[in-house]
Amino acid sequence: MTIGEQPAYLRVADDLRKQIVNGALPPHTRLPSQARIREEYGVSDTVALEARKVLMAEGLVEGRSGSGTYVRERPVPRRVARSAYRSSGSTPFRQEQAEAGARGTWESRSEQVEADPEIAERLAIKPGDRVMRTKYVFRDAGEPMMLSTSWEPLAVTGRTPVMLPEEGPLGGCGVVERMAAIDVIVDNVAEEVGARPGLAGELLALGGVPGHVVLVIERTYFASGRPVETADVVVPADRYRVAYHLPVK
Repeated sequence: MTIGEQPAYLRVADDLRKQIVNGALPPHTRLPSQARIREEYGVSDTVALEARKVLMAEGLVEGRSGSGTYVRERPVPRRVARSAYRSSGSTPFRQEQAEAGARGTWESRSEQVEADPEIAERLAIKPGDRVMRTKYVFRDAGEPMMLSTSWEPLAVTGRTPVMLPEEGPLGGCGVVERMAAIDVIVDNVAEEVGARPGLAGELLALGGVPGHVVLVIERTYFASGRPVETADVVVPADRYRVAYHLPVK
């Protein structure tokens, strides 16, 4: 193989991918069998198998027990809006759903846990310090669209009316409003976006398949330089795009 030349299995996968994208192989169509791929492209069984594995790992096709491999329905990506903080007494998800006229729902569960080293570093506390961890599943028209896990140091919120993010007099309000109620003034929010393969539990909750990529938004709220809440927001990359709308100052 010369420099820059693709391996045979990638060339086959590229051609099949093009047929899927341009509609020559529409959704729910059976992918050519391994024997047919071998004959049409003049490749070995091993190359044909590896090409099919590539398409399956990319989420373009799916295997059906006893039936074969079929082209998957390709969802049209929708937007998850992210914007500068707005004082409205609600969380960003509630704000975005209201502005879009959508009927989003969510469920949550909070529990006290010990901060692992990564979360401790993000919150500028010691590993093992107690934090309130809250896990969310957000839905749009009943479809899981986003997961979120937040951590708040109990050294800040413990034994206060806002210790439980979704309960009490300010339950369901945004971090900024909840912190302000205990005289902690949030003055900065940082978000970092990355991508990685979804974990098994995440993909199960989001309705994805093994190998699918997720976008991860790592968000931290600060008050005078001190982190008071950090969260991981997980979004399926094949169904949603994260759109930022930030004012020019």
